[in-house]
Amino acid sequence: MKLQKKTGAQDFDPKLFLAKADNGTTVADYPKTEHIFLQGDAADAVLYIHKGKIKLTVVSKQGKEAVVAILGAGDFFGEGCLAGQSQRMASATALSDCSITKVQKAVVIRLLHDQPAFSELFMHHLLSRNIRIEEDLVDQLFNSSEKRLARVLLLLANFGKEGKPEPVIPKVSQETLAEIVGTTRSRVSFFMNRFRKLGFIQYDGKYSTSLEVHSSLLNVILHD
Repeated sequence: MKLQKKTGAQDFDPKLFLAKADNGTTVADYPKTEHIFLQGDAADAVLYIHKGKIKLTVVSKQGKEAVVAILGAGDFFGEGCLAGQSQRMASATALSDCSITKVQKAVVIRLLHDQPAFSELFMHHLLSRNIRIEEDLVDQLFNSSEKRLARVLLLLANFGKEGKPEPVIPKVSQETLAEIVGTTRSRVSFFMNRFRKLGFIQYDGKYSTSLEVHSSLLNVILHD
């Protein structure tokens, strides 16, 4: 599929373009736990998630790892290359089986210049990410670890996002949840057991396969 000129911009479907491999774009599947790119790799493309969820992690010089974002279907990542980043500032890893399109930097720049529909989709992503980052900062500064964990589970299930929530989510380890929330694994285990006893979430044993998140979990966030 060739990139259309501005004269045909009204016929350009950005999601259809992102769903197909072409010159400057590739589509690949990643199984759970596989790395999509690593911190320090060359930053030469923007990626788009069709299916699944990924996590972005950063490792400090002292070896401490932190989860800085959880992204799902419809999200872009790796866009730092458009702002001059020559190396990846974080690692991207599949949290579940994923289907991802990789678009070369030059192609993205051309799309942003020539295709208003793509620009609108990309801008919507950037604004949503900015809002999410601000909400994460407020959450970290003012909310308890229990509320932060509840919010992470709701976000993983897409509550509060556009489209229909997906209450049954793939297994996410308690270690990963602890890294996202900024607390210990034992605290996460304590709160998960409490949420289950209250009927806010449901899982079998140590939720080896999946976790069901109920909308009633919002009560934890709303309760002062």
